[in-house]
Amino acid sequence: MKSSLLLLLSGLSLFSISAQAQKRKMPPKPSATQVYDSVAQPAVPLGGTEKYARFLADHQKYPASAMQKGLQGTVRVSFVVEKTGTVNEVKVETPLAPELDAEAIRLIKSGPKWTPAKHLRSQVVRQRVVVPVSFVLSPGSTVTLPSGKARPITTSAADIAASANPDRPAVVPPDRPTQPVGGNQVFFDWVEKNQKYPTLARQRKIQGKVMVEFIVQTDGSLTDARVTRKMGSGLDDEALRLIKTAPKWEPAIYQGKPIKQKMLLPVLFQL
Repeated sequence: MKSSLLLLLSGLSLFSISAQAQKRKMPPKPSATQVYDSVAQPAVPLGGTEKYARFLADHQKYPASAMQKGLQGTVRVSFVVEKTGTVNEVKVETPLAPELDAEAIRLIKSGPKWTPAKHLRSQVVRQRVVVPVSFVLSPGSTVTLPSGKARPITTSAADIAASANPDRPAVVPPDRPTQPVGGNQVFFDWVEKNQKYPTLARQRKIQGKVMVEFIVQTDGSLTDARVTRKMGSGLDDEALRLIKTAPKWEPAIYQGKPIKQKMLLPVLFQL
């Protein structure tokens, strides 16, 4: 009698385990169209976040009207990373100013593809991502001026006024920004004609742009040149040589008088 009871209890135990196993369900398959805010494996930009941040910084064009108004801050932009890695449904989550909002959207839309997110069962899913795009007015902030070619000349957000008191220069937006004599087209033609591609850079097949900062003095001469983004292999030295030997520019004008203006210029090297 005792042994029968034990067998019965054992059978009940096995039945209970079997019933629990049947209750366990596999996680549901992700919806084909659902957009997830939180996922097991988030979407990431191709090349990594550091490369993506560098892309945003390199391609940002600070709107001139925003600079003149002294507008700055951060625009939070949300978008959907599709299963293909493309960016879609781009919109501003925290508006700042119409011109800055528009530039933030343009910047995100022009960015590289992403590695799409993965969720349950490692299925590729759509994910909404939020990226902050910052606009900061500083001596390094730039605004693009029109040029004959698709190569921008940029001017500093903090234009330096050479007033009657040179020891305490005022910081003002010029009434007329500085520009090369003859226009941007003429200046870039001069750069192309006089550029000497460094032998080491040519051997290593290095090309790109060297960012050079300099000041256009009240007489139009270019001084205080320094490289702000280096490439090495002789390209930095050649970029500095070009700026130092370049023809004079037309100085910036403020209230009818010439003033000094800080510039940030990309010197392009292409094989």
